[in-house]
Amino acid sequence: MRNKEKGFSLIELLIVVAIILIIAAIAIPNLLRSKMAANESSAVGSLRTLNTASVSYSTSYGGYPALLSNLGPAATATSATADLIDSVLVTGTKSGYSFSYTAGASDANGNVLAYTITASPVTLGTTGQRGFFTDQSAVIRGDATGTATVSSTPIS
Repeated sequence: MRNKEKGFSLIELLIVVAIILIIAAIAIPNLLRSKMAANESSAVGSLRTLNTASVSYSTSYGGYPALLSNLGPAATATSATADLIDSVLVTGTKSGYSFSYTAGASDANGNVLAYTITASPVTLGTTGQRGFFTDQSAVIRGDATGTATVSSTPIS
């Protein structure tokens, strides 16, 4: 008489693996969409932070900053490093988005009168779907092509 061995057969194991693969195929695209949505929300939040920091800088120093690094962290706040944003955002890259700050025209005293900030996905379609734009008006605009401009649609 043969002893019955305990355990799973190869067919049973293959069925379990197939079920796990089917569940993963359903879940992974949703996870990637959620990650992109989180990155886009972070980019919009970062643009709001940069707008607020720029206004604070303007109030303290008489004009908008000439460089993004002027808003960065410091032991003692000065016009060169105002300590208004964190060290991650001052690098220009955060949560899958690349931020580009451009100072506009200056007055006779050298005070910057305008600025623009763009946030573009580092990898379009992977880290984000939309690009964002803002300026001294503090209106944040989005564009599904990945590159937003002053003529893009404002986000709500």
